[in-house]
Amino acid sequence: MASFRDSTVVVIETGRTVIRAGLGLHELLKTPAVEVTARVGLRRDALTSGHVPNVKDYLVGTQLDDALAAAADILVSWPFAEGPIKDWVQAEALWKHVLFDKLQRRRVQNESPVLLSIASGLSRDEYERICQMFFERFNVAGFGILERPMGQIYAANSLSGVVVDISQFQTDITPVYEGFIARQARVSTSVGTGDCENYLAYLLRSNQSVLAAISPPEAPLEPQNVHATLVQLASQVWREGHVKVPSDGETAATEDEGVTDIAAVIVAGKERALIESGMKKRATAKASAAEQARARELEALDLITVQFRGQSVTLGKERHRFCEPLFDPTLLRAIPSTLPESTPRSTEVLSWSLQEAVGHAVAQTEVDQRQYIWGGLFVTGEITQHVKGIGIALQSRVAPFLVNPDLQTELQTRAVRVLNVPDYFPEYRDTGNGFAAFLGASITAKITFNDSMSRNFVSKADYSSKGPRSVIEMAPSLL
Repeated sequence: MASFRDSTVVVIETGRTVIRAGLGLHELLKTPAVEVTARVGLRRDALTSGHVPNVKDYLVGTQLDDALAAAADILVSWPFAEGPIKDWVQAEALWKHVLFDKLQRRRVQNESPVLLSIASGLSRDEYERICQMFFERFNVAGFGILERPMGQIYAANSLSGVVVDISQFQTDITPVYEGFIARQARVSTSVGTGDCENYLAYLLRSNQSVLAAISPPEAPLEPQNVHATLVQLASQVWREGHVKVPSDGETAATEDEGVTDIAAVIVAGKERALIESGMKKRATAKASAAEQARARELEALDLITVQFRGQSVTLGKERHRFCEPLFDPTLLRAIPSTLPESTPRSTEVLSWSLQEAVGHAVAQTEVDQRQYIWGGLFVTGEITQHVKGIGIALQSRVAPFLVNPDLQTELQTRAVRVLNVPDYFPEYRDTGNGFAAFLGASITAKITFNDSMSRNFVSKADYSSKGPRSVIEMAPSLL
């Protein structure tokens, strides 16, 4: 059996709310070329008596976006949002759209092997059914499957750690030790970026300048539309990178105390720049005390102006409170229950905080594994592409969960180390840890499909002789 050409390999990362994909593996692994919201739509008039929806009935991608924008009567479903696959026809509709519409594969002569990254914890039956779908419905040339947390920890160049995957609807915490997921220790919380958007939208209600900009007296919004509009503003603000995460562990940047090594400056040919810098400092010093005080006041206010729906909207420090619900879900009690339900959050039972959930998850692992797991705190999810410092903020908050007073041994964990995607993946330098699952899947695909003797994927010959159960042999966690 020959190995596959890198140019034909397809990687599909399936998250709870987003599917990312790419065709071809390169020397410098690239970020995903395709990103599709993992939802499907069904026109209500298609739900006629006795008709069972098929793949062709479902709207996906831009088709669905356009139908919703036109206010069509559409029933929207998220087949992957709850972890296990909720509806197999809906899942097929999404994967088919990615493979054939987005990546332009041809079913009749499909030369592409597929590495599918998907949620952990699926059953043997689900693995077999996925394998059957890709061979029999999509005619793939080979098939491998990878649990998302494993891909994420691989992307951080580690085999042990605790993966904190923040999605729109919830957050998944998965301890990993030496390349194996600690299944009994996995935890999910019901707080995600959707709750953060709702929370910031609620805070912005107190900002009169914001309300005046989005709902001016001459053209006021309907009261029920104000919150939805503020949620859209909150979403734009964090995606544009205007949010910081305060951390107990942050230290102030050291101020420039002047140049002391003059000889080094002259040798480096920087004397002119140094002289000009000194002149600017003297000019600044002559500015009036009132001007300097005003500048300090503006800096302290930390104001920004963003363009939103054709209006200039000025925001202050309240935007930096965006992530607070992750660390203190009780704050969500301040949000009236009359607000639109944009996320599936229960208003009765509040979730654990992120630090409590991580502490609990690691505490469920074997005692002698914990110091290695704490040595790799890896926070991922789309939010990490635009909001920097969540890992550091969480690191400072999990400290109370490290010490076990009943454990008086050398195995006692002393510190938590934060992991990130290494800089030697140049295509991923500006993406935070947001594409970690796709990067890890790409690394796995490159190793798996380049080895003709690999037992980490199912070939067509394997599938022909053994059928769907052949996928179980390449999934050590299921054996």
